[in-house]
Amino acid sequence: MDFLEKLNPAQKEAVTVGEGPVLVLAGPGSGKTRVLTQRIAYLIGYEGVRPYQMLAVTFTNKAAREMDLRVQDLLGQDMMTRGLLLGTFHSICARILRRESEKLPVSSDFAIFDADDQLSVVKNVIKEFNLNDKLYRPVVVHAAISRAKNELIGPNDFPITTYRDEAVKRIYKRYQELLQASNGMDFDDLLLMTTNLLADNPDVRDKYAQRFRHVLVDEFQDTNIAQYNLVKYLSSVHHNIFCVGDPDQSVYRWRGADYRNVLKFEEDHPKCKTILLEQNYRSKQTILDAAMAVIDRNPRRKRKKLFTERGAGDKIVFYEAVDDYSESSFVVDTIAQLVASRKFEPGDCAVMYRTNAMSRMIEEAFLQARLPYRLVGAQRFYGRREVKDMISFLRLVQNKDDDISLGRIINVPPRGIGDKTILALHIAARAGNLTPGDVLLDLARGSDSPFFSQFAGRAALPLAGFGGQLLAWRSMAATATVSEIFDRIITDIHYEEHLDDGTDEGKERWENVVELHRLADEYDQRPLTEFLENIALISDQDTIKEGNVPTLLTLHAAKGLEFGVVFIVGLDDGILPHSRSFSEPEEMEEERRLFYVGITRAKDRLFLLRAQRRGGRGYAEDTIESRFLEDIPTTLVSGQARAGKKSLNYGANKAAWVLPSPPRSLATAKILEQKYRAGMSITHPVWGDGVVMDSRVQDGDEIVDVSFKSVGIKRLAASLAKLTIV
Repeated sequence: MDFLEKLNPAQKEAVTVGEGPVLVLAGPGSGKTRVLTQRIAYLIGYEGVRPYQMLAVTFTNKAAREMDLRVQDLLGQDMMTRGLLLGTFHSICARILRRESEKLPVSSDFAIFDADDQLSVVKNVIKEFNLNDKLYRPVVVHAAISRAKNELIGPNDFPITTYRDEAVKRIYKRYQELLQASNGMDFDDLLLMTTNLLADNPDVRDKYAQRFRHVLVDEFQDTNIAQYNLVKYLSSVHHNIFCVGDPDQSVYRWRGADYRNVLKFEEDHPKCKTILLEQNYRSKQTILDAAMAVIDRNPRRKRKKLFTERGAGDKIVFYEAVDDYSESSFVVDTIAQLVASRKFEPGDCAVMYRTNAMSRMIEEAFLQARLPYRLVGAQRFYGRREVKDMISFLRLVQNKDDDISLGRIINVPPRGIGDKTILALHIAARAGNLTPGDVLLDLARGSDSPFFSQFAGRAALPLAGFGGQLLAWRSMAATATVSEIFDRIITDIHYEEHLDDGTDEGKERWENVVELHRLADEYDQRPLTEFLENIALISDQDTIKEGNVPTLLTLHAAKGLEFGVVFIVGLDDGILPHSRSFSEPEEMEEERRLFYVGITRAKDRLFLLRAQRRGGRGYAEDTIESRFLEDIPTTLVSGQARAGKKSLNYGANKAAWVLPSPPRSLATAKILEQKYRAGMSITHPVWGDGVVMDSRVQDGDEIVDVSFKSVGIKRLAASLAKLTIV
């Protein structure tokens, strides 16, 4: 019970604070989980609160298990924690709902439908209503239903502004009817129904609010509207609600999380005690200073002055590569050097990127160097469904007898070829001593094929159609390049429309196909056989190894983790920040928070990388450096900048690159009044209409980033560009 002596003053204040609403704003690496678990132990061990009078909620089962173990370890064997309700929002809601099932439209043994089950129900409803599933994509419709539930909007209250909304409302209502008819709930129902149960039944609300003298919430910045209301109801009697979080690390807006709940908490609890945890136990001060310089640009936030006793540490290394191949090579070479120096282990190193598609080149750089790695938060690039599908199409073009590839993509995208038809195809092939590929190609002749009559009803028609496509691709392959075949397949099967369903996941899947296409471009002077052979070697699953190896992961997946050395690649405008954020201020703020999360994962060394040209060796395009880089003071950075550009050298030994009077940060101090603002519509005499993405004064001129409809993103000097504001 001597754990209080090991806390710093702010941590001790948070752990021992009195009753009432408390908001702990915990900076990265400041011991957030430690404070939360020790608060629970303190209330039980020092204040005599009974474990069953406490509720602690978090977002993952892993975090809940770790918290439970830590509390038991702190209290020792003599103190009992039985009755402590500690778990995820969903698990706690499920427990409450089963106890109060008589007030619900389902019984206490209700089933919880998983993601696949939910999507199947939506598909069935769309089919039942005879709606076009191309216009009403099941994934998009389900996302709309999920979003509504997280905002506490039931099917009867679903807002209608368009005809499409009316259709979604009908689907939502029928979807709920089918769930309840199956005595089931989805994940969102657990939150929605528990919140509504407490709101509509004062006796039930008072029962739980009376029981829980103390309610503690982890990762409060990631709560949505339903979760916020839920904890408000559960703490409505004693008002002892203890919330820990960091709005600066809120990066799940697309999942319904709302960092503004932190602001709302202070508004709803005007007497709340706010405690800042600013001492960092993870990172060197240089890394923290860079992180603060980035995040301080976001408005509407309570600033934290992060500090550490670990010392300043090495400067941040900035490297601007010629292209994305050089960027990946630099990462692998640098990791090899760090390990060879015996200062770091391979497992201390992590490579982070904005989108999953960016892992491909990094993976290949590791493979080329024959170094193992681990991919976190996603499948390996070549193991992703859409990538494997495209490779299977190409393998079938190369080899008509590849039955494995045929089986994978014969109904991708869905073309009405069911299991019975596929079985009949194999029976016909065996009867004729042929392969299914042979039969498929012969069916391209339609009713002239002797196999046509062997299929029941109209089952032969989709097979004949696909056989005709395969025949055309194989004929084309005799003279076409790999990328030309690739393009033809994508066009014929409408693969982009199939993958890109309007969701972030759909867009990312399509980005993976585009990334594979870039690799195909490099084989345009080589045969398809060589391309497929090299792909097969790269796809060897044995390249993924657990243990002491570097980690590759997205910035989203990095949240909550820490590494001795962090490389953040792809620091180009359009990647980080992502192009989807250019016209949405709130999304741009979240992109900045995402960069902040990445920076603060680093303990000892941080490397920031970008590429002058990106897109592979086929059709690489010039890039613009991330606007976030401009916020980092040059005194914190060393490394290499691009030659021939008015930019800082960051300490490289090429004096010709160094500006005579380096400004405070990568952005030059403003000395002129800006004429252009983000969001302005402009026109250019050559490139036509465009929208201003960013503008700043630099070297005595206004530098304007413009997204043109005709040519994409351009960086222009206003004095020369002849821009007209529309």
